[in-house]
This record gives sequence, structure tokens and C-alpha cells, in this order.
Amino acid sequence: MGALAALLCAVVTVTLAAPSAPAATDPGDRKRTVDRKIDNLKDHLEDTSAALSKAYSSLKDTQDKLPAARDALDKARQAAVAADQAEAEATQQLEVAKANESKAQGDLEKATDEVAAGRKRLAQFAAQIYQQQGFGQLDVALSSTEPQDFADRLAMVDTVLDVQNRTMERLSTEQAGLTALEDHLSALRVDSDRKQKAAAAALKRAQAARQAAVQAQADLEALAATQTKAAKGYEDQLAADKKQLASMQAEAARLQKILAARAAAARAKAAAEAKKHPHNGGGGGGGGGGTSNGAGVLSRPVRTGWVSSEFGMRFHPIYHYWKLHSGRDYAVNCGTPVYAAAGGTVISAGWGGGYGNRVVIDHGLERGVGLASTYNHLSRIVVGGGHVSRGQLIAYSGTTGTSTGCHLHFETLENGNFVNPRKWLNTLS
Repeated sequence: MGALAALLCAVVTVTLAAPSAPAATDPGDRKRTVDRKIDNLKDHLEDTSAALSKAYSSLKDTQDKLPAARDALDKARQAAVAADQAEAEATQQLEVAKANESKAQGDLEKATDEVAAGRKRLAQFAAQIYQQQGFGQLDVALSSTEPQDFADRLAMVDTVLDVQNRTMERLSTEQAGLTALEDHLSALRVDSDRKQKAAAAALKRAQAARQAAVQAQADLEALAATQTKAAKGYEDQLAADKKQLASMQAEAARLQKILAARAAAARAKAAAEAKKHPHNGGGGGGGGGGTSNGAGVLSRPVRTGWVSSEFGMRFHPIYHYWKLHSGRDYAVNCGTPVYAAAGGTVISAGWGGGYGNRVVIDHGLERGVGLASTYNHLSRIVVGGGHVSRGQLIAYSGTTGTSTGCHLHFETLENGNFVNPRKWLNTLS
């Protein structure tokens, strides 16, 4: 029971300020595991109101979602940081590509100017030759009058031709370089365009990641607000439920006094009858028709359903203390007929606080004790008082009062004190 209590205490503890717990691999599996544990605890929760059970469930659900929400926020923030870094790198690569393109553009313009200048010089040289009507070696020789002049003119012609050849070679080289620069610039422009698109895509991803992180933060804050509200609702309902539980305890104490007084009166009456008629024997009582050991005095109060919880002490997972489960629970649908377990007198039929609609039957003296039975959480009561017979319809089952669902809570009392119904019921009940 200690481990059971620890489990439920952990579930209902408000954990907003606690550090983020690592998320389970599958939140659905984790929830199903908790739900199974809750199902296993249902026999400990009969004396809990449906409202408290709902508040408890709401609190558990939100607390169960918090680790996954924190994990989602952490992942979203990490994704946003990674996306921002990728966007910064893409932007930097784009800037480098644009710088390379700009430099290549400058080199191309310079080379274009040099080619144009070379072409201009070559054109001027060609025009000069044309105007002088040729400049061949034969023309030079024929126009020479002196041998020295002839030699000088030949040397000059060779020099001019060398200059012409070098100019044309340089022009050809510059033209080839210009073509290469144009190809290089085209490639850089393609690269710049690709990196421009990559930077735009990275920016879009970064913006989406940042928005996702903002949304994850908002989701977590909304869940935390829901959890806070659920915790407040749980605490308020727990206080109301404990107040209702106190009313049940007061009702039980009141009933105990009434039944103890009726038992004392019945014993006194039996003793007086025994003195008047000493040869008749005494002891029977209130229409029970019991046996010497008590078994079989009472019949099963419902004809369907199964026993969902037995009589005994248990640690209540929400109230956090040991308390007596004062009767036996039969799992039946609301509206199931409920019958008197034995003949007797109806001493109470009406609202019983946390017991909901309740019928109490005094069966008189059995085995020297005053025996009574109670039928609780009823949806409707058929009898209002007077004598009832064994098996007579007295009410219909329900879930009124402090109850988590449809069932019949059946109790037996000896001289006003709760005892295990098994002691008095038929062995097959």
C-alpha cells in the first residue's frame, strides 16, 4: 500500500516549478500505463465524489502532458537555433559569392577596355600603312639612294613589323582572356543565384522554426495555465469532498447511536419476555430467521452484478490516510433493483449526505446482537418506512452522494458498529 500511496501522491502533486522531466519514448504508452494503474485503484475510490474524481483525472492528464510539452519546446528552440545558424551561413556564402562576382565584373571591364585599346592601336597602324600606300621592304629598297640609307630603312621595317606582330599577339591573348573572364563571370552569376535562393530558403526555414518555438512556448504556457486551473479545481473539490466525508462520518455516528439504543431496547425486551415465559427460550428477533452461526441470515441485495470491493481498511490515494471501507460494493448499473436482505423495520429512507439516497433496515436481534443493513448511493427509493420482508423491492441502485460511478454500497452493522457483510450473508452472495 505504501508504494500505491507514493504513486498517487506523485500524480496529484503540482509540478509547474519542477525541472523538466525527460519525455517518455511514447507519451501514449505512458498515459495508458497510468490509466491502467488508476483502473487498478478504483476499488479504493468508492468513497470519492465523481466531481473530485474528475478533478483528479483532469489534473493527472495535464501533468502527464507537461513533460512532452517541455520536450517539444526544447526541440523547437534547438531547431530555431540551428535554422538561424544555417541562415547566417547561407547569408555569408551569398555575400562571398556576390563579392567574387563583383570582382570578376571589374576584371572583365578592365580586360574589355584593354582589348578595345589594342584594337584601336592596331587600326591606327593599319590606317597609317594604307595612307602611305604600303610599307614593304621592296618599296623601301627602291626609294633608297644610298647604301646606308637602304640598310637603315630595312632595319626600321623589321622593327615596325615586330611591333605589329607583338601587338597582334597581345591582342589575341587579351581576347582569349576576355572570353575566359566572361565564362568565369557567367559561372559566378549562376553560383550567386543559387546561393541567393539557398539564403532565401534558409531564411524561410529559420522564420518557420522561430515561429514553431514561439508556438511551442505558447502551448506550454497554455498547458501550464490549464494545469494550474486543474490543480486549483482539485484542491477546491478535495476540500468539498472532505467536508462531505465528514458528513458521512457524522451520519454513521448518528446511526450507530440509534441502532445501539434499538439493540439495547430489544435485548431488554427479550430479557423481560424470558422472565415472563422462562420455558419458551429467547433470542430470535426482528424477522431475520437466522442460523446459530449467522451465515445465511441475509440474502444478496441485488440479483445481478459482481462484488467490486470488499469490507476492510485501506489507504485512500486521494485523502492520504487509512480509512475503513465500511461495506461491500456490488458493481451494477444504475437503476438495478435493490431488495431487502432480510425482514425488518425501515428506520431511515432518504438523503444520507455522502451516502446519497440511503435505506437503513433494522433486522432486530440475531445471535444476541442488534443486526441492521444499509443500502447506499441509490437512484430512487421505493419504501418510506414500516416493515419490509426478505426479498422485497426497496430501491434502485445509483451513484448519488460521494460516489465515482453506479454501484450498490451494502453495509451490515452489529449494535451500530460496522462489520463485514460476509459474516451474515449466504455463502453464494
